Amino acid sequence: MSHIIPIGADHAGFALKESIINHLQKKGFTTQDFGCSSEESIDYPDYAHPVSEFIESHPGSLGILICGSGNGISMTANKHQGIRSAICWKKEIAALARQHNNANIITLPARFISTEEALEMIDVFFNTDFEGGRHQLRVDKIACI
Repeated sequence: MSHIIPIGADHAGFALKESIINHLQKKGFTTQDFGCSSEESIDYPDYAHPVSEFIESHPGSLGILICGSGNGISMTANKHQGIRSAICWKKEIAALARQHNNANIITLPARFISTEEALEMIDVFFNTDFEGGRHQLRVDKIACI
């Protein structure tokens, strides 16, 4: 398991990404920022793919993606066979994404949540374990290969 948390965002998620990086670093986590670097319009797949590839090459790692709605960047990440990206908008959803789905990327909809809500979800996501058991049977059926 990598102790580095990869994070990526499009322009709509740039400011939230910066707040999350600051929050995680204050808690002693190491982050790897895959971009973007401003609020200038960019294409979310350019940031979803590198974060997803990092997670796939570091088994047991967890990452963060952010875009305006959460949809586009999550759809892109979920094209990777080793990724289970969950769009979260409440801390309860973030907990269930880990407990029941073994999500390895939390995706946040920057235009629909506050920074405070995002930081709460990040804390829950990174402090919640997968329950396994009956949930593992379901997770095993997700991949198409």
